[in-house]
Amino acid sequence: MLAAQGEIAGRRQLLERLSDARSRSDALFNVVREQFLYERPIPERHRIIFYVGHIEAFDWNLLHENVLGLKSFHPEFDRLFAFGIDPVGGGLPSDQPSDWPSLDAVRDYVNRIRGALDEKLADGSLESYRGGRDGFPLNTLLNVAIEHRLMHVETLVYMLHQLPLDRKLPQGSSRRFANNPVTHRMIEIPAGAATLGLPRGAETFGWDNEYEAHAVHVPVFEIDQYEVTNGQYLEFMAAGGYETRGFWSDDDWNWKAAHAISHPVFWTKAESRWLYRAMFDEAPLPLDWPVYVSHAEAAAYARWVGKSLPTEAQWHRAAYGATDGTGTERYYPWGNEGPNSNLGNFDFSHWNPTPVNAFPSGCSAFGVHDLLGNGWEWTSTVFSPFPAFEAFPFYPGYSANFSMANILS
Repeated sequence: MLAAQGEIAGRRQLLERLSDARSRSDALFNVVREQFLYERPIPERHRIIFYVGHIEAFDWNLLHENVLGLKSFHPEFDRLFAFGIDPVGGGLPSDQPSDWPSLDAVRDYVNRIRGALDEKLADGSLESYRGGRDGFPLNTLLNVAIEHRLMHVETLVYMLHQLPLDRKLPQGSSRRFANNPVTHRMIEIPAGAATLGLPRGAETFGWDNEYEAHAVHVPVFEIDQYEVTNGQYLEFMAAGGYETRGFWSDDDWNWKAAHAISHPVFWTKAESRWLYRAMFDEAPLPLDWPVYVSHAEAAAYARWVGKSLPTEAQWHRAAYGATDGTGTERYYPWGNEGPNSNLGNFDFSHWNPTPVNAFPSGCSAFGVHDLLGNGWEWTSTVFSPFPAFEAFPFYPGYSANFSMANILS
């Protein structure tokens, strides 16, 4: 009885999290002026309207028949909105806005899915909660639905950042931060173990590519205290970094030449100064923000400055390693307290990056800042499976289709 009650309480919490995640995705789509929801801000990606339907179709396809015993009411849309990374078929997509259903039809589909799933999941009988799929219990599948939605919210922010400013509805401005000068230095990280991945069976949810947990010995190394800033990258550009062949690998140089890349994507030259295109406006380049560049550009900068991108294990060691000599690791870089607005740029609280030294309370045990929050960070480690990797049977293409091991096999 106690176990069943705990399971139901846990599921209620998951349903609250699902509702909150829906609110976040709805709010993000509302940033786009309705007449521009059929735009394609990134040439290789779907039109925005696809994602409006996809996030709900994912939940529906995951749960409706195999788990909750619900029948499809729109099989065509279930298929149309099924896969959300890139358009299928290879090459740049050629579909037109007229090829897609109307916004009203997509919104009706979304609302019907939510209504059907919510009604079933709110059923008070315990029996309706016992279902699972491919050996995974319903609670795990709900975590999949929640995390999948939040990942799309995160990547959609990147996509909408590239949408022209006049096609979005400006949101509230972010809080101002004290403009303390950034003094750059490197920090020595002592040798130690880094635990990569999660133990199978742990209470914490993980995607298939996060298993199995294993320890990696990391020799002593040095790492920058702060993320690379726009100001530092500006020095690379002034030194001819984009014109110097020796800083770029063959593939990266060819990519840069093919796409005529000569500066970071959100920088614009205005007479003698650089401007930064933020989410909702354009302003003088903020020199203390982390630079927003591709992996190719990050690697070229690292070569220019005589350093290298950290490996995944080095990054993890710098982020989670402790200094108490016990070999234990922290749950977060700053300790075990959950993320909050005093520790970093989290939870979509800012539409733009913040200065790299804005959150001193969020640094790691070794004094490295911004290891969580404020943007994605590149490493030199190629994406490939951990030992004992097993693809999710209900989502086999989530990781396997993108790992280098699969691509080369």
